[in-house]
Order: sequence, then structure tokens, then C-alpha cells
Amino acid sequence: MIIGIHHAAISTPDLERLKDFYCDLFGLEEVLRFGWDQGDELCDRIVGLDGSAAKFVYLRGGNAHLELFEYTHPTPKPRDPQWRINDHGYTHVCFEVTDIHAEFERLTAAGMRFQNDAPIDAMGMLHVAYGYDPDGNIVELVQFPERDGEGESASLTSTPLHIQANLRSRRV
Repeated sequence: MIIGIHHAAISTPDLERLKDFYCDLFGLEEVLRFGWDQGDELCDRIVGLDGSAAKFVYLRGGNAHLELFEYTHPTPKPRDPQWRINDHGYTHVCFEVTDIHAEFERLTAAGMRFQNDAPIDAMGMLHVAYGYDPDGNIVELVQFPERDGEGESASLTSTPLHIQANLRSRRV
């Protein structure tokens, strides 16, 4: 039985820089640090590489975890600098916020780049902003207006029916 998503992982050329970004700016907490040297057969079997070597940190934020890896062997290939969000593979990590405009301003002041000059109001259903971490990975901020700050996370499936109907009518 699948009970939920446990974590997502990002490979990075600079583990400490990316850890500091997510801990300092997003409030994630480091809960585990581990690594292995070449010749660790168990780790090679787990990750499906021969002669792998890496270090990683495991971060927690609320009910989710983010795992950051820095591989030293085999030599990682850099991501295509022209990579776009519609290219295949995992595309972004999303953080739900309670005041997207305040978070947008705080993160911009800290040096985070965003795609737009301000968060976007998506038909009253949500407010959203896409930005970039230091490695160019896309980080989304989302605020659901109907969320009162209590209980479980809101979602697109909990939006009012008139907004859902509007979305269905806009589908291509």
C-alpha cells in the first residue's frame, strides 16, 4: 500500500551551497548527513552505478523531505543550460506559503531569481511564483487563498466548484 510521497532528491555540484539555500531561505532542517567512497558495493547496487562516490544531506520541512546529493564519481554530466520546465523529468519543487507576496519579496531581497516581477493570481484559485535555486532548479511558491492556515495543505482539488468549472472550460 502506498501511503504518500516521502521525499524528492536533487543532484548538485555544490552540496553546502544548496543545503544553505534551502535551510536558510526555506526553513528546512538538516536531519541526516551521509556519504560513501568508491568501492561501496551496497551503495552502488542501490543507486545503479559502478564505482560511485557521493555525499548527501537529508532535509525536513513540515511533512516532506528533500535529499541533496553531490556525486564525485562517476563524474556527473551537467544539465543542459537551455533546460526548460517542459523538458522531460522532474521539473520543480513546490513550497506552500501563507503570504506569497511577503515571501516573494523576502526571497528576492536574498538574491533568488524569479520568472516574473510578482506572484501571479491564477483566477483566484491560487497565487503562484516560479523562481530558481542556485543550481537553476525551479522552485515554486504557491498560496491557496481558501486556506486558513490550519489543518492539512490545500490543493487544486479543494478549490471552489465555480473555479473548477472555469478551469475545465479553458482546457484545450
